[in-house]
Amino acid sequence: MKKPPKRFRRPKGPANRDVAVLVYDGLCTFEFGIAVEMFGLPRPEHDDWYRFGLCAVDDGPMRAAGGMRVLADQGLEGIARAGTVIVPGWRGIDSPPPAALLDALRRAHARGARLLSFCSGVFVLAATGLLDGRQATTHWRYAQALAERFPRIQVEPDVLYVDAGDLLTSAGSAAALDLSLHLIRRDYGPEVANAVARRAVVPAHRDGGQAQFIQSPLPEQGAALGKLLEWMRRHLDQSLPLSLLAERARMSERTLLRRFEEATGCSPKQWLTHERLGRARELLEGSDMAVERVADVCGFGSADTLRHHFRRSLKLSPARYRERFAHQ
Repeated sequence: MKKPPKRFRRPKGPANRDVAVLVYDGLCTFEFGIAVEMFGLPRPEHDDWYRFGLCAVDDGPMRAAGGMRVLADQGLEGIARAGTVIVPGWRGIDSPPPAALLDALRRAHARGARLLSFCSGVFVLAATGLLDGRQATTHWRYAQALAERFPRIQVEPDVLYVDAGDLLTSAGSAAALDLSLHLIRRDYGPEVANAVARRAVVPAHRDGGQAQFIQSPLPEQGAALGKLLEWMRRHLDQSLPLSLLAERARMSERTLLRRFEEATGCSPKQWLTHERLGRARELLEGSDMAVERVADVCGFGSADTLRHHFRRSLKLSPARYRERFAHQ
């Protein structure tokens, strides 16, 4: 009998679990709320969860969007103890960050802390100079301004987030959820990230043609199409021509193409590729299954085809992806 693939151990989280979130006069409350939801809520099912704290940039009380006032228990000295520092937006792309804040971020990065920015918060990281020569992203409204003001940064305007290892940046507003879930996935594995996403009632991965680790969420248009998608997910290893899908959906091929694109924003072929990539990622992360077998199980047919789609969509080879994300 063939032995099941070996499972890798779930990662136990970052070495330094302290998360410091900046609060400042003019605080972006949506981005701040995401930081609290993702990293600050108690999760008794995980006794090794993040330790959450706020660091005041300005003297309090500080104003926040929506008319609130915010106080923090500590100032910038809290950054010195954190393993992860989050900049949840910024009060304006034309508002220069204080020199003391920039110095604190540089020192934190130098001792190994990870720095994250949500939306316009990238302008704070950019002002430190740490993003020079790196890839970064921000809200599409600010991408051109970021590229013009900081020409040494490789701005990626069409992605949900950029993971540059110790410097991570997200696109506008809700993309902070995508980046946060990605980091949780990196720290604790896909099962934990999926559980956090379910609790927040958001998809664990979002589609959008991004060069990130994403998959298509289940659309809500029509029970028949929803059932078809679930069936397709269960049969990723098989050839799924349009004629077969149309027959199962009891639609003409033309009608299926139109409704599929309306519901998902892509064609059945594109959707299948995203789903197969998602399944391949899970197998590469959580088993020692050979790349050739992963390609077969996920419906790519050959390892060469799998490698092609990985490089095209994720900018990584399957082997490099496993090296980076496997739970050893």
